[in-house]
Amino acid sequence: MDEFPVVVVGAGPVGLAAAAEVLERGLQPLVLEAGPEAGSAVREWSHVRLFSPWSELIDPAAARLLERQGWQAPDPAAYPSGAEWVERSLRPLAAALGERVRFGARVVGVARRGRDRVVDAGRESEPLTVHVETAGGEERITAWAVIDASGTWRSPNPLGGDGLPAVGERAARDRISYQVPDVSDAQVRARFAGKRIAVAGSGHSALTALVAFAGLAEEVPGTEIVWVLRRGRSGDVFGGGEADQLPERGALGLRAKQAVEAGHVRAVPGFRTAAVEADGDGRVVLTSFEGNKSEPVDEVVVLTGFRPELSWLSEIRLGLDPVLQAPTALAPLIDPNVHSCGTVYPHGAKELAHPEPGVFVVGMKSYGRAPTFLAMTGYEQVRSVAAAIAGDTESAERVELVLPETGVCGGAGLFDEPEAEQGGGCCAAPQQTVELAAPGAAER
Repeated sequence: MDEFPVVVVGAGPVGLAAAAEVLERGLQPLVLEAGPEAGSAVREWSHVRLFSPWSELIDPAAARLLERQGWQAPDPAAYPSGAEWVERSLRPLAAALGERVRFGARVVGVARRGRDRVVDAGRESEPLTVHVETAGGEERITAWAVIDASGTWRSPNPLGGDGLPAVGERAARDRISYQVPDVSDAQVRARFAGKRIAVAGSGHSALTALVAFAGLAEEVPGTEIVWVLRRGRSGDVFGGGEADQLPERGALGLRAKQAVEAGHVRAVPGFRTAAVEADGDGRVVLTSFEGNKSEPVDEVVVLTGFRPELSWLSEIRLGLDPVLQAPTALAPLIDPNVHSCGTVYPHGAKELAHPEPGVFVVGMKSYGRAPTFLAMTGYEQVRSVAAAIAGDTESAERVELVLPETGVCGGAGLFDEPEAEQGGGCCAAPQQTVELAAPGAAER
């Protein structure tokens, strides 16, 4: 089937790296991107500075391809913003791949040629078909293999604490945003300055937003930040600090901790949102499943992670973990309930394989609902996957990556247990506690 291309879905960092790896193997990649440019999703958070340096943000095969075009590598020790990542790496890489990258091509389905998912016969011998919508109409592309690197940016988790949108969440969408705001933008700044803002979430995106809003609060009187945490205890909510092997990631948590201690941020733990209600004065009130109510807020920023969009893979036989929606062999390696220190074992094509031959889900989407994905994880994934597609089993099974630990102890499944029951964990990082308000404390 090598007369057909290897179709890569998504022209983000991992998708373009996959194309470079496939090309270096002597195969023909075809990248299909729904957006208008390389790194379209990254462009939407272009103001955010990454906590990984350039040395960890460029795939080795991509670097070799770019260097043949006369590209000059950035300072490997520098930390780029999202915009710099697009301009200095992703756009040049897409240009180097040339006509192998198509923009404005939205993949709406993948199937085995002439067979739905029920049919067994021919699944090993027939190629795949990729159904695409473009400005010119519908297309069906025949593919040797499909690498889904479409990411999860378009499917953020909702505010609702049970995984579904809270009652009234959709109705209040004019007051709710699902990405880190750029408060340096005049229009965005006007929306949040002098307002009471609820930030929901406890990951790195939430910490980034807290730090940005704390800076705004210092400049604009009346700006208040309420940090809504589903976790029932403080634990390691600020990350590993100096124990984090990615220094900038640890520093982000320390800056957020300082913002709380300085009084710019008021944290409310153990609050799982059940409903969003208008208060009649243009604000909204959050109600928890226990019946606690927040004080009225002007804006809600929901940064509770992402989930994979799987509907367009409905005719493909996927092997997914029932909890994380990650490949079944990968899920135990990344389950945040188990790996309390953020340690992820190296993995490749073997762990990413599905019952459907020739189909791989890579990048952030491969993690399903698990957090803490790094670009270099995706690059190692696609190196291994490209080797597997090319038939180089030895290289595919040889995983060439050591990931930095977060320095954090306490798996996600433990955060509601009493502090005394926690134990030392696997990292035994220093406990970082902070005085947190009880749910409903704002009314008392």
